[in-house]
Amino acid sequence: MAKSPVSGFPGHVIANEEGKAELSWKDRFAALRNLPAFFRMIWQASPGLFLGNAAVRLVRAAMPALTLYIGKLIIDEVVQLSKQAGSGTDWLWTLVAAEFGLAVLSTALGRLTSLIDGLLGDLVTNRTSVRLMEHAATLDLEQFEDATFYDKLERARRQTTGRSFLLSGVFGQVQELISVGFLAAGLAVYNPWLLVLLLLAVIPAFIGDNYFNQKSYSLSRSWTPERRELDYLRFVGASDETAKEVKIFGLSNFLINRFRDLSGQYYRKNQSLSIRRAAWGTVLTIVGTVGYYGAYVWIVARAMNGSISIGDLTFLAGSFRQLRGSMEGILLQFSSLTQEAVYLQDLFDFFEIKPLIHSPEKSLLFPQKIQQGFVFENVGFKYTNSDRWALRNLSFNLTPGEKLALVGENGAGKTTLVKLLARLYDPAEGRILLDGHDLRDYDLLDLRRNISVIFQDYVRFKMSAGVNIAVGDIDARTNQSRIENSAERSLADTVIAKLPGGYEQQLGRSFGKGVELSGGEWQKVALGRAYMRDADVLILDEPTAALDARAEYEVFQRFSRLTEGKTAVIISHRFSTVRMADRILVLENGRLLEIGSHQELLEKEGRYAELFQLQARGYQ
Repeated sequence: MAKSPVSGFPGHVIANEEGKAELSWKDRFAALRNLPAFFRMIWQASPGLFLGNAAVRLVRAAMPALTLYIGKLIIDEVVQLSKQAGSGTDWLWTLVAAEFGLAVLSTALGRLTSLIDGLLGDLVTNRTSVRLMEHAATLDLEQFEDATFYDKLERARRQTTGRSFLLSGVFGQVQELISVGFLAAGLAVYNPWLLVLLLLAVIPAFIGDNYFNQKSYSLSRSWTPERRELDYLRFVGASDETAKEVKIFGLSNFLINRFRDLSGQYYRKNQSLSIRRAAWGTVLTIVGTVGYYGAYVWIVARAMNGSISIGDLTFLAGSFRQLRGSMEGILLQFSSLTQEAVYLQDLFDFFEIKPLIHSPEKSLLFPQKIQQGFVFENVGFKYTNSDRWALRNLSFNLTPGEKLALVGENGAGKTTLVKLLARLYDPAEGRILLDGHDLRDYDLLDLRRNISVIFQDYVRFKMSAGVNIAVGDIDARTNQSRIENSAERSLADTVIAKLPGGYEQQLGRSFGKGVELSGGEWQKVALGRAYMRDADVLILDEPTAALDARAEYEVFQRFSRLTEGKTAVIISHRFSTVRMADRILVLENGRLLEIGSHQELLEKEGRYAELFQLQARGYQ
């Protein structure tokens, strides 16, 4: 992703006007194709509420025309009674009672509609959020590390909330269209030309609003990276995770100024658009008002010459006024709904993204007991949008039950290697074999289930201490004895014993009564996850980086005993840890430089020996 020349933050500074996506009428009508899929989402959320909503709105759609017609009858009856003194008023009060009943029913149905819309909106939001998380779980790690993909994810995530507006908007449009049909039929009985005049009164404002909705959509979409950066700046500037370094390095002004500059740029863009929209909206609304009052004058003139009754006058004036409002609402809402339908495409586009790493149709299960081990054959890999090979021409074997340590400077490819081993990535060149079969031939979930990995940037879940360990095998989260056993293996039991709530203690300060752990304490908890998953292959990426020397020694004494018969890969910069491995693989610039036992590599007097001596001198 491009970087701002001043800030150094990822993201575009300002998207050019010419580069923005414009929404044409063709685009808007094409976006309506998303609505059937959206209706399926609503139906799947709750068929009962869906049908109830439709039925209630159908009844409400007939209310305006019926209310106006009863009002016409009341006025005509009053006029008639005023001319015929002593006539009975039973019919008049019957009409009044009917109008009162319609008013009460309309209010009740309005409340019921809002209730159903709210409940359906919540169900759709929850269901969509679950579906998004389920789909995201199927996608590749490399996809999450790509900025373009992350923009798509961010836009899709935004579409999981606020679906209540689109839901009520679409149902409301259908209701209004039915109401317009009833009212238009009433006007057409008197004079069909009133409908033509009505269209001339509402179309100008609709065209203007549609144009500015296009501009608003284009601005919002083109600023997706910047909005992500603004969210990130808000987080970094006010978070318990970043507070220490923000204070120590005095970053507040830098972050605040960057946020102020970026948000100011967006505000100025949006301000200009809003001012133009308000100005043109005023002009076009005046044009529509002239058309409306032209029709109103015609209706009044017809009443004055006796062509229609006073009741007809109120019915026509009321119908025309309500039709104008309804049609303006429909047209303007149509513009907003098509825009929302276009946004909805972001969600559906995300669901269409397919993982590149998946299980073959006829996949192999992970061997019950590894016989031959892993073999890397000329493996090469480079990250998306990178010209540099992270690994190249890498060939070695990892035998069953072997403890292999990976050594190399930062960026040498150590973590990439273990990600390939766990099939979080697939090689760009060469292949990795397990017992003579390509890793791609194995069932992906079964493969990962039998490989336990703890990365150096492990997640500190804001959950209970027990759950933080249980994530190693989350299906066994209710197996308390297994959780405690895993904690004992990793020395996390000594940490948890000090917590007020024990294994139920909330970790992290994000929620009430949460307790924060030190880096070393968190690392012991994370190590517990590795033991929680009773896997045949154990991978530890800098597993003791935050531990003191005594804790590190104890962890690896236990590690050696507890991994007997298991295959293990360890990444560490500490040679006191590395020397415990059966063999040590030295990487440099993504290539295998040396491999052998600690003693063999010292005798070679190569890079490993050099690095070992450098670290040893640091302790002298």
